[in-house]
Amino acid sequence: MKFSYISHLHCPKCQKRFSAGGKHQLCECGSPLLVNYDLKEIGKVLKPTDLLTRNTDLWRYHELLPVQNKENVVTLGEGMTPLLPMKQIGADMDISNLLMKDEGIIPTGTFKARGAAVGVSMAKELGIQELAMPTNGNAGASWALYAARGGINSTIVMPVDAPKITRNECAIAGADLHLVNGLISDAGKIISQTVKEYALFDVSTLKEPYRIEGKKTMGYEIAEQLGWKVPDVILYPTGGGVGLIGIYKALKELQTLGWIAEDKLPRLVAVQAEGCAPIVKAWKENKMESEFWVDSETIAFGVNVPKALGDFLVLQSLYETNGCAIAIDDETILEEQRKIARMEGTFICPEGASTFSAARRLREENWIKANEVVIALNTGAGLKYPDTSSFETPVMEPGESLTKDVSNNTFREGR
Repeated sequence: MKFSYISHLHCPKCQKRFSAGGKHQLCECGSPLLVNYDLKEIGKVLKPTDLLTRNTDLWRYHELLPVQNKENVVTLGEGMTPLLPMKQIGADMDISNLLMKDEGIIPTGTFKARGAAVGVSMAKELGIQELAMPTNGNAGASWALYAARGGINSTIVMPVDAPKITRNECAIAGADLHLVNGLISDAGKIISQTVKEYALFDVSTLKEPYRIEGKKTMGYEIAEQLGWKVPDVILYPTGGGVGLIGIYKALKELQTLGWIAEDKLPRLVAVQAEGCAPIVKAWKENKMESEFWVDSETIAFGVNVPKALGDFLVLQSLYETNGCAIAIDDETILEEQRKIARMEGTFICPEGASTFSAARRLREENWIKANEVVIALNTGAGLKYPDTSSFETPVMEPGESLTKDVSNNTFREGR
């Protein structure tokens, strides 16, 4: 039995095939590449029950991942994050079966660890010594840390406004870190030029084919956690959109394997911020590609992507699942973030909070029905965004006491 049943790669635009195991980047036509597996052979050697005795990390699905030599796996124990019932907030928005896939507890604190784990493992397998990428923060932090664990050098460029904690993660991991006074698109131009001049391996979003493979495991886990059934709706915060592309790819693979029903896929929802919503605009106009979003700005920094390389794949996943795209304003996102923390005890990231805001609005519009099974993806820990939540807290002097204010069931300072 092989560790991986990867068969080849292909271009979803021009359908050109590429061999497995090469240092592939984009197709000559400019499209990202997708990884294919011998699903017929996997079906002969692997059954859902076989997973029950495996480790609870994403490598439990190794036959459906591209790393062929187990010795090249670079891992921090990522994967199998909880699927939490959100009863209080669900009741508040009249969705009785609301669940959260919580990626905030994964290594590095965000779902980016999944893509980094598989991407860095493949870089190690391919003998790559140095990788380079632009980032809005979390992806760079994850790739820098996993690269350090795999003994690979990394060069990272991020906007100067990216969360400081992600900058620190890159620096402490030993990455060659640089800041740009601009957006991720500006960082991308710098990396692109550097890659050309110094022959680095470009691991920008979708410019290598293996990040998708790590992130698609969210789709496998959701199906497994639901007893090999699929929910009615999955809401996903969408910047580059790799996670949404990956979840859709995973579910289609599971259908081919016969592990989930062939006649049902969840309606996928791409959630963006009003200050940067190119996918939403393209979806509303029934287009297959988005336009560059000028002067993008949002508190949900991870979705501040003016133009996604794989936008056509994101839009395809929405159209083929009868899904939709929706934009949420920053104030509503932060209000939802606070409400979730107080009602559910979970401090999630702004991007994750946007999916709950979207669920609330889609329920109000009756696009989501009250009894449907709905999964909101929280892509990271709120602790990684300390500046998005600020509160005035009084300071007491030694010897002061607290007096109960019965009107709002809180205490106030007193002598």
